[in-house]
Amino acid sequence: MLHSTTHPTPVGELTLVASDHGLRAVVWPTSSLKRARVTGRPHRNPDHPILKTTTRQLDEYFAGERTRFDIPLDLDGTRFQVAAWRSLAQIPFGTTTTYGHQAAGLGIPTAARAIGAANGANPVCIVLPCHRVIGSDGSLTGFGGGLPVKRWLLDHEARVLTNFPSPVPGEGRAGGSTSSIDSTHQWQHRQSVQTRLSMPVG
Repeated sequence: MLHSTTHPTPVGELTLVASDHGLRAVVWPTSSLKRARVTGRPHRNPDHPILKTTTRQLDEYFAGERTRFDIPLDLDGTRFQVAAWRSLAQIPFGTTTTYGHQAAGLGIPTAARAIGAANGANPVCIVLPCHRVIGSDGSLTGFGGGLPVKRWLLDHEARVLTNFPSPVPGEGRAGGSTSSIDSTHQWQHRQSVQTRLSMPVG
């Protein structure tokens, strides 16, 4: 049986789905359960222990109090997809890597496009941080939650590392100017840190 709940965050209300074995999906407001490979209709159960753990850790992440998630996962995908998704967890908080580097870390350096497709199907956004993977030219490229959200998440992590609070989307920033989720923020001024991954396919 699958269990679900919704949870408000600075980047929108997320739908969380878990089995009794682990977290199955974190779904963007603009996406669907079907796209996250969730079949059937999950039972709404916000008190399920895995969902309660996920909401707590998401709150800690957005509050700048957590840089790594510790949640059991129950991923539904091909062998290649699951390997790609799990390798995302090895990209450190506040850094970025490229699709090519992620593919090389899996031992298949020519599979950057396949890695991009797998990341695009990542059912557990934020927890498995596909937002930290960018194009080889430094561009943000595609993202299930939308590029403004990807930019905001990267900026949020940069701010946490510099002990500077992340603005809530739509609220004013220091100095009286306003900020929205599609603002450029500091990401363009950060130096990308490329991290070699080591998750084997087998």
